[in-house]
Amino acid sequence: MKIISYNVNGIRAAINKGFIDWLKAANPDVVCLQEIKAMKEQLDLSLFEEAGYKYNYWFSAQKKGYSGVAILSKTEPKHVEYGTSIESMDFEGRNIRADYDGFSVMSLYLPSGTNDARLNHKLEYMDLFQEYINNLKKDIPNLIICGDYNICHEEMDIHNPKMKGVSGFLPVEREWIGSFINSGFIDSFRFINPELQQYSWWSYRANARANNKGWRLDYAMVSQPLQENIKRAVILSEAVHSDHCPILVEIENK
Repeated sequence: MKIISYNVNGIRAAINKGFIDWLKAANPDVVCLQEIKAMKEQLDLSLFEEAGYKYNYWFSAQKKGYSGVAILSKTEPKHVEYGTSIESMDFEGRNIRADYDGFSVMSLYLPSGTNDARLNHKLEYMDLFQEYINNLKKDIPNLIICGDYNICHEEMDIHNPKMKGVSGFLPVEREWIGSFINSGFIDSFRFINPELQQYSWWSYRANARANNKGWRLDYAMVSQPLQENIKRAVILSEAVHSDHCPILVEIENK
């Protein structure tokens, strides 16, 4: 099972930049999208169906042109869960989960902390999300949570580790993601590539991508019971439809 996660920074804009042809070439089994910035009715779903993703599920923000997540799948899930049933988390369309035989895949778009109000919302969301996942794992122990966590975990995950006062690399955020991993998850990229310094997001400013001044904000977190099933984890930095690039994890479904 090949799973790709991609913050597309607007699915319609990404399509205009060749996303569909790229998707056909990449050919994953499941795609987790974040920041779709569109309602389902605004999209030509036949584009995804013709690319091989007959089963596509969209959870948009209430605010048009903002946030939103989706899952595209080649096979039909047993169940799809839209949101978390926690109102303060769900109105911005940040979680969707597809359940398959043997495991479940979630697309997550964790808030950014661009100002004090948003940072407070992010910190509250992080705490609620941890509690939600702790409970979810009791019923679904084999869980893969892919998405944009909007946090760099270690100093090697950011081009300038001196940026400790910027949201995304604040001590409280780094402590949380470390605690989240310690609660029973594996950062699949770091598990496979313990010394590799690569990024998944670059600012549009100051030629950051050309100069590789990036941040690793996107993760495929795999619950510990699936550790032996992790076969590959890579960052697909050649894809340029967004300010993020996709990440990929390959899971053997035994």
